[in-house]
Parts: sequence; C-alpha cells; structure tokens
Amino acid sequence: MPAYGQARGAWGWHPLDSRWAQRVVDAAGVRPGELVLDVGAGLGALTAPLVRAGAQVVAVELHPGRADRLRRRFADAPVTVVRADAADLRLPSRPFRVVSSPPYNVSTALLKRLLAPGSRLVSADLVLQRAVANRWSRGDAPGANRWYQQYDLSIGLRLPRKAFTPPPHVDSAVLVLRKRRTRP
Repeated sequence: MPAYGQARGAWGWHPLDSRWAQRVVDAAGVRPGELVLDVGAGLGALTAPLVRAGAQVVAVELHPGRADRLRRRFADAPVTVVRADAADLRLPSRPFRVVSSPPYNVSTALLKRLLAPGSRLVSADLVLQRAVANRWSRGDAPGANRWYQQYDLSIGLRLPRKAFTPPPHVDSAVLVLRKRRTRP
C-alpha cells in the first residue's frame, strides 16, 4: 500500500475519481486566467483539470506528504501549493473562484470563511456531503439570510459514493455559489 494510503484512514481521506473531478470542473465553467482555489487538493484530482482549463490554481492541502507530492506534480504548471488548514485559510485579495472537494469536517467553517464580509469570492463549486449541500442551498444554514443577499446557492452535480476511493458512507453533491451581480 502506498504511503499516502496509510494516511487515508487516519485523515478520513476519500479522493475524488479523476473522471468525476473533470465533470466537476467542466460544470464549473472555469475560464483561462481565472484564480481558482482547490481547497483540500489531495493529490490533485481537481487541480489537474483546473490547470487544463487554464486556471491559475492555489492548491490548499494540510497533509504534508500530499502537499509535497502536489508541489512535485505541478512544478511546471501555474499552481501554487499552500500547506494550510481550510478553516484558517487566508483568502486572496483579488476576485477568485473555488472549485474543490474539501474535507467534510471543515465544510461549514470553510463556507463561513468564503462568505465572510470582505471576501472577494466570485463563485464556488464545492463537493460536500449531500445533506450539508441541501441545507445550505435551502437557506437553512446559520447566517443564510445575509449570504442570500449576495449569492445564489443551488445544488449542482450529484456524486455517487463510487465517485470516491474508498467510497464514503454518505452521498455527495456540488454546492454551487454564484455572486449576484450588483446593479449600478
């Protein structure tokens, strides 16, 4: 078993299959030159199709071994690897997007950080537990009234458990956030 496989159990890691990762990136509509954060990048399942789409990627990964592998894998690509906890992530000061499959245990903290006052978030496509994605898209999450004034939230792709290795015990879906356009 590879070294990163041993950490999988300890870290609760369920990597996204590359075919599903490509579907998530395609559905996000990433355009060349956009700054995109891949939070919980793992070994780069989403990072690779984001690079192919022409994005400038910030791959955020807390696990030291996976962060090192990301640095080596994307050494010649427009990818910056940041070793950080998703809940403590310092956000870019310019407009950015997020396309990621973050660790389920940091989903709420990450969403609150992304939607905090002053955030330059333009859009996000987040692979989350389906129940969490449904709660946020319905507006049942704490603070939803404030976020619904600035963002449209909806459910995108639904991912079966077999889209991950090993399969998690819960179903997943993409929570789609799009900043509302302000009128002049």
